[in-house]
Amino acid sequence: MVAVAILAAGRGTRMKSDLPKVLHQLGSYTLVERVLKSCVSIQPSRIMVIVGYRGDLVQNSLLDNKNNIDNDNIPTLEFIEQTEQLGTGHAIQQLLPYLKEFSEDLLVLNGDVPLLRPETLKQLIDSHKENQNSATILSANLPLPKGYGRVFCDTNNVVTQIVEDRDCTTAQKQNHRVNAGVYCFNWPALAKILPELKANNDQQEYYLTDVVPLLNPVMAVAVNDDQEIFGINNRKHLATAYEILQTRLKDDWMEAGVTLIDPKSITIDDTVLLERDVIIEPQTHIRGWTVIGSGSRIGPGSLIENSQIGKNSSVLYSVISDSMVADNTRIGPYAHLRGDSQVGSHCRIGNFVELKKAQVGDRSNAAHLSYLGDATLGEKVNVGAGTITANYDGVKKHKTKIGDRSKTGSNSVLVAPVTLGEDVTVAAGSVVTKNVEDDSLVIARTPQTVRKGWRLKQSDIST
Repeated sequence: MVAVAILAAGRGTRMKSDLPKVLHQLGSYTLVERVLKSCVSIQPSRIMVIVGYRGDLVQNSLLDNKNNIDNDNIPTLEFIEQTEQLGTGHAIQQLLPYLKEFSEDLLVLNGDVPLLRPETLKQLIDSHKENQNSATILSANLPLPKGYGRVFCDTNNVVTQIVEDRDCTTAQKQNHRVNAGVYCFNWPALAKILPELKANNDQQEYYLTDVVPLLNPVMAVAVNDDQEIFGINNRKHLATAYEILQTRLKDDWMEAGVTLIDPKSITIDDTVLLERDVIIEPQTHIRGWTVIGSGSRIGPGSLIENSQIGKNSSVLYSVISDSMVADNTRIGPYAHLRGDSQVGSHCRIGNFVELKKAQVGDRSNAAHLSYLGDATLGEKVNVGAGTITANYDGVKKHKTKIGDRSKTGSNSVLVAPVTLGEDVTVAAGSVVTKNVEDDSLVIARTPQTVRKGWRLKQSDIST
């Protein structure tokens, strides 16, 4: 069995933020959520998060969003406070009272290293167990290793020394094998020597790497993709990590049968599910818990967030959030669906139409310039250009219901609460304030009056 410790106590001053560094967003997840997500598949027996700066925020964030990661395979999270941030060694020392009876291995992860793949962690743990190591260190060979501690090994990958970058001599800095800050320890062996750590360095911190000379054997495992160990220290790093993540995701989707017309201009969260033969046009962004059915075409210039789009539908220059669109439906251009709206199959929601908490039945159309809020439309309804539902009386929202096969003329206003039955026709320009029965024509407007020979007096005309 393996226990996991996630180091998440630091403030991250270079982020220039009041928010703890590990709570900054990288796509759909915070940095620390991504680290937690990476270790779920190894099925750890315990997960301990070491918190410090604004630890209550870190704890509440992880507990609130645990279900979005993989709640069934995550043990109860344990939060351990590091009141002073005196280095990685000091952080792991805080585990001593909590792991008194623990006799297995401990995997140490950093809350600001969010791009590790689960298979990399499995490789590290497997090597650790196979070689019966006291410690196994994840390493990488970087062309530009500045800022990383250097790992020195013999020909059998047995670690002889780890030196922090700031403490390296000029000769030692020529070594490009770096420490990724990810470790697997035999806990009983580590626990014996943790109290012996000293802060004999420029930073006066307790380095976890100082345990290496005191353990035997210690081996290094090289990561296959050095981008996985990329750590976040500032906003530029955050942007770089997002670019790496997007490249991974988009490559995976194209290999799975999704067409991305201009991948560099598209962003896709890793919570999104795309079926085969989906086409994503340029300048389109798909976020949150979104599912898009096969054969659908999204964009150009669209934003889809926490929504479901059915098969063979299209969304052109439009925004859809927290809503559902069924199969064979056309959305846009310049439509906005929000607030748990639901659109049936073979529908058209067209130019400058906004839906808010609206349900639209199959084969219904709202082609131009309409607002449908808190409305329920049946099947084969046609909404004329400029029709709106006046759903707000200044205090409360009210509902509008329109029955099957009903039609509204252009510039109609339906003042909620109001119900139109089936096969109702609303004359253009009507303001409907009362319910209308089935099979009716409703005309609710002032009769046109024409006064012949009338014109403005000269004195009424402004100069």
